[in-house]
Amino acid sequence: MSKGKARPGQGYRVAASGAGGQGGGVMSQLQKLQEEMAKTQEKLGDETVEVTVGGGMITATMNGHQKLMSIKIAKEAVDPEDVDMLQDLIVAAINEAIERSQGLAADRMSALTGGLNIPGLM
Repeated sequence: MSKGKARPGQGYRVAASGAGGQGGGVMSQLQKLQEEMAKTQEKLGDETVEVTVGGGMITATMNGHQKLMSIKIAKEAVDPEDVDMLQDLIVAAINEAIERSQGLAADRMSALTGGLNIPGLM
């Protein structure tokens, strides 16, 4: 049997490192990227975004992990005759804080990946 041909029932074997041993460098780069991404993800817990709605009546603070850290409600926003407005403002503040927090996380991660669209990354 000539060199390079597979016998029936056998396939070719390809070294994990790829041609010329260059795959090891790619694996090393991927591992380094994964470590940097983990560090960046961890640091996001220390970063916050602050959102104010209703002309300053509601302020929501959220960290980079989309965890609500605080919500401040101005006294003027508390009107027993208009609880619906207060509820709407709180929902709006939290939703906007989530969007900004997700944007923060996306910005930090895209700085590492160079804008690559990697499925399942976020």
